[in-house]
Amino acid sequence: MSARILVVDDIEANIRLLEARLASEYYEVLTAGDGPTALAMAAAEKPDIILLDVMMPGMDGFSVCRRLKDDAETRHIPVVLVTALDGRADRVAGLESGADEFLTKPIDDVMLFARVRSLTRLKAVIDELREREASGRRMGVIAGAHARLGGAGGRILVVDDNARQAQRMLLELSIEHRPVVESDPDKALLTARGAVDLVIVNTAARSFDGLRLAAQLRSDEATRNLPVLAVVDFDDRPKVVKALEIGVNDILAKPIDPEELAARTRTQIRRKRYTDYLRDNLDHSLELAVTDQLTGLHNRRYMQTRLEALIKRAAAGGEPVATLVIDIDHFKKINDSFGHQVGDEVLREFAVRLASNVRAIDLPVRYGGEEFVVVMPDTRLKDAHRIAERVRLHVAGSPFRVLGGEELLSVTISIGVAASTGEADTPQALLRRADEALYEAKATGRNRVIAKAA
Repeated sequence: MSARILVVDDIEANIRLLEARLASEYYEVLTAGDGPTALAMAAAEKPDIILLDVMMPGMDGFSVCRRLKDDAETRHIPVVLVTALDGRADRVAGLESGADEFLTKPIDDVMLFARVRSLTRLKAVIDELREREASGRRMGVIAGAHARLGGAGGRILVVDDNARQAQRMLLELSIEHRPVVESDPDKALLTARGAVDLVIVNTAARSFDGLRLAAQLRSDEATRNLPVLAVVDFDDRPKVVKALEIGVNDILAKPIDPEELAARTRTQIRRKRYTDYLRDNLDHSLELAVTDQLTGLHNRRYMQTRLEALIKRAAAGGEPVATLVIDIDHFKKINDSFGHQVGDEVLREFAVRLASNVRAIDLPVRYGGEEFVVVMPDTRLKDAHRIAERVRLHVAGSPFRVLGGEELLSVTISIGVAASTGEADTPQALLRRADEALYEAKATGRNRVIAKAA
C-alpha cells in the first residue's frame, strides 16, 4: 500500500536522504523545511503520514505535533517524530504531544518501512470512516461539531504470563484506567470480545505465542478493530517487524518504562474512541437514511428494497406478499383546526398504534404525509384484510390525546389491501391495486377496509 508522506526537517540533506529512501519504495513524498510550512502543507495536502524532525529552529517538532493534534482537520494524520535524541524524557514528551512513534537517527530502514506500512493501514481505515461521516453531514443526517475525545478511563486487558511485569503494568495503568490481567490466551480472547478498549500483549511470553494471539485478535471479527499494544524485545528485530506486519497498533520496548506505557496507552485509547465515534456516526446516519424521523417507522426508500425482494421471491414460487395502504381520514382538517404540531402528535400516535397491531414480521412504513404502508410477507389477501380490520378498529376505538392530554381527537383511517398474484406481479402493480382499494374505501364513506384482488 502506497502513501503520501510529508517529510519535515530544517536540514536539506536529511530531507533528501529520507525522500530518496521513501521514493525507492514508491511512496509519494512532500517536503517542508520548518514548522509553519509543515502545518500549512498538512492542512492543504492532507498527507497520509508526517515524518517530523524534533530539533528545528523557531517551532520545534513537539510544538508542531501539538498544533496538528489540536486541529480537527489534521489530528487523524499519524505523526512520527524523527530525532537524534535518544533520551527517555524526549521520547515520552514526543508521545505526550500526540506523536504515534518516535524514531531515532540514524533511521533504521526496516523499522521505518514497517512503521510506515502499519500507520498507512490505520490511516486508510480512518479516512474511509471520515469520508462516510462527511457524507452523512452533507446529507444532513449527522449534525454537531467534531468530537474531542480523551484517552483516560479505558478498559484494558493485559495478557502476560510474567507475573512480575504484569503486576507493574497493572499498578501503573490503574492510575488512569481499569486494567485486568490474564495469562491464559484462550480466556484472553473471550475477554477481548467484551467491553475492552485496549489489549496489551507480551510477545515474549513463555507459555503462549504472543504474536499468534495478536494475529487471532486481528482475524476475529469481534476484535478486529480493537487496538493492540505489543510489548517487545527490541533486540529481537524479526519479531518486532513481524508484530507490525500482522497489524499491532503500537509497540512498547522492554524493560517497560512506566511513563512511556502511560503515554502509548492514552494515544491508543484516544484513537479508538475517535474511530468508535466515527463508526457510531456512520451507523446513525445509515439508520436515519432509512427511518422516518417523525414517527420512527421505516421510510419509503427502505420499503421499496424489501418489497422488491419479497415480490421476486413470490414470483419464484414463494409465499405471497400483501400490502396495506393506509390514509388518516380528514387529516387536513386536523392541521387546519389545531395546527401542524397537533398533526405531528397524531402521526406519532398513529405510528405507535399501527406498529403494535401488526405482526413482528410485518414492515410498517410512513409512505409520505398522512399515508402509511404495511408490507406483509407470507400473507394471503384474506389474512391481510383481517389484520387491516384490527388496525382500523384499534385506531377508531379510542380517541387520540393531544396537547399534553388536554384535547381528545376522534381519528379514523381508511385502508386498501392487495396481495401478490404470481410471476407477472411487480411492486408497483401491487401498490397500485392497494391504492385503488384505498381510493374506493375513501369514496364510499371512509373508516373502512377494502381489499382488491388482481
